[in-house]
Order: sequence, then C-alpha cells, then structure tokens
Amino acid sequence: MSPKKKEISLLIEKARDKNEKAFNTLLNTYWSDVYNFQFSKTSNEDEAQDITIKTFAKAFDKIRLYDDNYNFKTWLITISKNILIDHYRKNKTETISIHKKESGAYKISDDTPSAEDVLINEQNLNRLLNYIKQLKPHHQEIINLRYFRELSYKEIAEELNQPIGNIKVKLLRAKKILATVISSRKSTR
Repeated sequence: MSPKKKEISLLIEKARDKNEKAFNTLLNTYWSDVYNFQFSKTSNEDEAQDITIKTFAKAFDKIRLYDDNYNFKTWLITISKNILIDHYRKNKTETISIHKKESGAYKISDDTPSAEDVLINEQNLNRLLNYIKQLKPHHQEIINLRYFRELSYKEIAEELNQPIGNIKVKLLRAKKILATVISSRKSTR
C-alpha cells in the first residue's frame, strides 16, 4: 500500500470514529475532485457546490459502509453522481405546451402565485426562521450568510476570516443540525 493510500485509510478510520479533523482533511483532499465532476455536469457553480456538500454529508453519514477494497475518490464520485441524478429527478420541470383551440385561442399557463400561495410561502418562511433561531449563534450566522445573503463559500470565508474548508464543514454541520431540529419538531406535532 502506498504512503498516500495508507494515510487516506488512516483518515477514513478516524472519520469512522467521528474525528472532525479527519473529516476536514478528507473533505479538503477530495473537494476539488467532486466539485469539478459536478461542475462538468451542471455548468453551474452554486449547483455544483450544493451537490458537492450533499455528497460529503452523505459520505460521512455512510462512511461505515465504505469498503476499503475500493478507491475512496471513486466511492465519493459514485455518491455524487447518484445525488445529481436525484437532483435532476426532483427538479425536472414539466414542459408547458401551448395547445391551439378550435376558436383560435391558445391555452397559456399562468405561473403567477395566488394570494394563498404567497401566504403559505410566508408561513413556511416564518416557521423556517423559528427553527433557525433554535440553533447556536455560529450555525445561525453561517446559514444566514449562505442562504439568506446568498454569499459564496469564498465570500463567507473572507467575511468570517476562516479557511474555505472550515466554512464548508461548518455549513454542512449547521444544515444537518437544522434538519434534525425540523424533523424532531415535526414528529412532536
């Protein structure tokens, strides 16, 4: 086994034991490989970054299932490819066709949200903000910077004066904690 392979195997073992430094090192080692794969498929920086983060989140959640007989990078790319396929399935938009009626008029779909839709969206946003307020301040801050102020990872790193790898890991953790808060609140309803 080459020294690099031994080092990666050791990092994987530590990551399996929930060692955060090992997670960070693996993320920093393989981030560009996964991101470049996603960017080559999506041609969209934000989409590629979001799917890359989801890839690492899923990989670290399932790291106990990783088989050491395979290359870790290949395993990550496979996870990433599956997330991309799921992403496209969820976001698949229906093509709006325009049908000519006998009278010569055309049927055109109106996508303007109704007053009810606007109210539902506002209520959902308020509920989400209440969930976010239950997080620790540093998790609230990173979620606010990424999703409400729509800053890039680089801009967040500059604003918080931290390495971009730390920002990615912190955002990953904040999203997982927020998901846990939301699912625990929904189950108590």
